[in-house]
Amino acid sequence: MNKRVIIAVTNDLSGDQRIHKVAVSLIGLGYEPVLAGRLLPESSVLTRIYKCKRFRIPARKGPLFYILFNIRLFFYLLFSRAGLFLANDLDTLPAVFLAGFIRRKKVVYDSHEYFTEVPELVGRPRVKSVWEFIEKLIFPHLKWVYTVNRSIANIYAVKYGVQVGVIRNVPFAQRPIPVIGVLPQGFTDGPVIMYQGAVNVGRGLEEVIRAMPMMPDCRFLIAGDGDIRKLLENLVKELDLGNRIHFTGRVPFEELSWYTKQATLGISLEQDIGLNYHYALPNKLFDYLHAGIPVIASDLPEIRQVVEDTQAGFIVDRFDPESLSQTILSILNNGELMKTWRQNALASAPQYIWEKEQEVLMTYFPPL
Repeated sequence: MNKRVIIAVTNDLSGDQRIHKVAVSLIGLGYEPVLAGRLLPESSVLTRIYKCKRFRIPARKGPLFYILFNIRLFFYLLFSRAGLFLANDLDTLPAVFLAGFIRRKKVVYDSHEYFTEVPELVGRPRVKSVWEFIEKLIFPHLKWVYTVNRSIANIYAVKYGVQVGVIRNVPFAQRPIPVIGVLPQGFTDGPVIMYQGAVNVGRGLEEVIRAMPMMPDCRFLIAGDGDIRKLLENLVKELDLGNRIHFTGRVPFEELSWYTKQATLGISLEQDIGLNYHYALPNKLFDYLHAGIPVIASDLPEIRQVVEDTQAGFIVDRFDPESLSQTILSILNNGELMKTWRQNALASAPQYIWEKEQEVLMTYFPPL
């Protein structure tokens, strides 16, 4: 019996906690996962308990990257020994589905987000229409599908008549001691506001940076990388905030929890631009809870539900720098409230653990 599962994703595997957790769970269930992703010049060396295959792709982004990546992935899958293929997000699905069809292999689809409604596509109708065409072509033929929350699962079920499960992107209850990261000397001498995740549009990052001059004792830690990082770094220089705002760049998930624990307050300020953000349930929310970090978060349905259920943070509906600075300072200056929220965060963390999600994960995997 071939218990090998090839797990495909377009990132470089170093910071993707979700595919790591799925791979670890599959190992515990007797499978042999192989992760397939991309290799960038700046990609870190991986030391994992499962096999990894990373492709060098000449293009870094745009249509050419997705075309070349899917061609490379398709031929890899076509000649690889495996019993099952797992596609992560729509940008790997064409190659995975076609290879699975040709080789008569079972295909599982993990939708990390509402891909066709990401902000990067909302303002580009032609590009969006291409991805929507691909999704409409393939999705109705999928049998084993799961996503990150019930809102997105319901949308897919209605659109395509396919039963879609939910596996939330939450941390392991028991995690190894994190690898120690590096921060500028003295950076944690004041309150540290933290953002972790993709450095992309619509995440409240520019607004917090512009609020920093009104919070002279605070630091802002941005752990991650993305399309607008250079623009944000230029803004930091323009505002002369280089000593109080630190960009870590892409962080391997083995280090990320160390950075999270250095924070005083976490932010999850996704703006309501496109349905993907509207129904977002970012994994950073759960990472903050596990680290005992209160959160300031957007008034979006899935995010609001977690904050209200845990009573470990505050919901905001205004993103202008003046309002953000006033809200953040009023929270940081209320020691009793911060203490209560920290206690609530740690008390609620056991509700959001991967071990519980793992119990139902295999119901979305066909037997091999």
